[in-house]
Amino acid sequence: MAGKISLKNKGPIIAPSLLSADPLAVSESIKSLGGLHDWIHVDVMDGHFVPNISYGPALVSALKKHYPAEVLDVHLMVDSPENFIEPFAEAGADYLTVHVESTRHLHRLLCRIKELGCKPGVTLNPATPVEIIRPVLHLVDMVLVMSVNPGFGGQSFIPEVMQKIISLCRWRIVSDLDFLIEIDGGIGIDNMQEVVRSGCDVLVMGSAILGKAEPAEEIMKMRKILKEEGLDER
Repeated sequence: MAGKISLKNKGPIIAPSLLSADPLAVSESIKSLGGLHDWIHVDVMDGHFVPNISYGPALVSALKKHYPAEVLDVHLMVDSPENFIEPFAEAGADYLTVHVESTRHLHRLLCRIKELGCKPGVTLNPATPVEIIRPVLHLVDMVLVMSVNPGFGGQSFIPEVMQKIISLCRWRIVSDLDFLIEIDGGIGIDNMQEVVRSGCDVLVMGSAILGKAEPAEEIMKMRKILKEEGLDER
C-alpha cells in the first residue's frame, strides 16, 4: 500500500472525485487530469446509508491494476462498513474512511482497517459534532470532514463545518498527532484558500475539476492561486 504523503514544503493534496467522472469513460476522465492531481477519491454508496448507489470493489481493483502508482482514497458511505472493508482492502484501497455514524464499534473497525494494510480514516457528516471522534484520533491517518450532506455531487458548501477543521488542527498539535484533515463537498476555486488556511490538508473536488471541460487546466489554475497565496510551495 502507498504511504502517507508528507505535506511539509509542499501544499494541499488535490483529490479529484470520480463521482463526477463519466461512468462510461473513467479512464478518459483520469487521463484528462494530466497527471496534475495527487490522489483519486472513490465514493462508495450503498443506497441505504445515503440515497444513491455508486462504485464497488471491482472498480478499485481495476484502478489499482491500471494505475498502480495512484493513491486510491476510498470513502465508504455505507451501512455496516464492517462488511465492506475487507473487499476494498483486497481490491487495493490505500486510504479507507468510514463514517462514525455508520458503525457501533468504531475503535474496532479502525484497528481492523489498519490490520488489513490500509490507512484508516474516519468521516463526519455535517451535523455530527467533531468531539465524538476525539477518543480515536490516535488511531487514524485521516479525518474526512463532510462539507455537504453525503450522497450526491454538485452540492453547496456548508460553512459551519469550518470550526471542525480548526478544532482538529488544535487537537492534532496538542496531542502531537499527524493525521491528515480532508474536506469533501462544495470545494472549488472560490473557497479552497479558506479551507487550506484553516488547516485542511486534502481537498476532494468533483464537479470543480472533473465537471469542467478541461480538468487539467482547472488544477493548474488552482495550483497557481494557492502558490500566489503562499499555500502551495511545490
